[in-house]
Amino acid sequence: MTASEKAYYSVHPKFHMAVDCIIFGFEDGELSLLLLKRNFEPAKGQWSLMGGFVEEGESVDDAARRIVAQLTGLTDIYMRQVKTYGNVDRDPGERVISSAYYALVDIKKYDHTLVQAHNAFWVKLPEVPHLIFDHDSMVADALRFMQYQASIKPVGMNLLPEEFTLTQLQTLYEAIFRESMDKRNFRKKIASMDYIEKTGKIDKTLSRKGAALYRFNPERFKENGQFKI
Repeated sequence: MTASEKAYYSVHPKFHMAVDCIIFGFEDGELSLLLLKRNFEPAKGQWSLMGGFVEEGESVDDAARRIVAQLTGLTDIYMRQVKTYGNVDRDPGERVISSAYYALVDIKKYDHTLVQAHNAFWVKLPEVPHLIFDHDSMVADALRFMQYQASIKPVGMNLLPEEFTLTQLQTLYEAIFRESMDKRNFRKKIASMDYIEKTGKIDKTLSRKGAALYRFNPERFKENGQFKI
């Protein structure tokens, strides 16, 4: 790089680049968020999303994956970038620009020890308290983005165990879209999706008769490509 090129960059201000992660789980018929009770300033003792700064030689996507892995121990999960937040006064500590990502995890597979070490807790979506800075806006934007994606892609499957009942599946989509769905119409739609297939197993945890277990077949979905809830 020439001296003039270095001068061009040096005269412009430098900011901190951060990543904040909206981590969704699904349990007991409701979406939950993995939140931190901050043990450092600023905003010590308040509720926050999991976040961190982008490191040298690290892409923003890689930073998001690292941050989620540090909190949950999970690496192979569904994540998407939501939006970048850059209001001048969004962080009282320094000028920080943050890129928000949402992640979908199977709530039964995370590393409990890591979550406890970070002073993090699962909080059901209707019970989420006020969050610091602009994190409330991040959650609202992430939920809208997830709802859009879930209406045209089977992204919700990332919140379920590998084998699930149709009741679990319907309850999940009701939780995502925040509205009840007609059981008959929902099952009619699912019946038309040959990539949601019966396993031949029965779940008897809730009744003696039990309910059929299903699974999502990603290879068959790639061949078909049709999804609409």
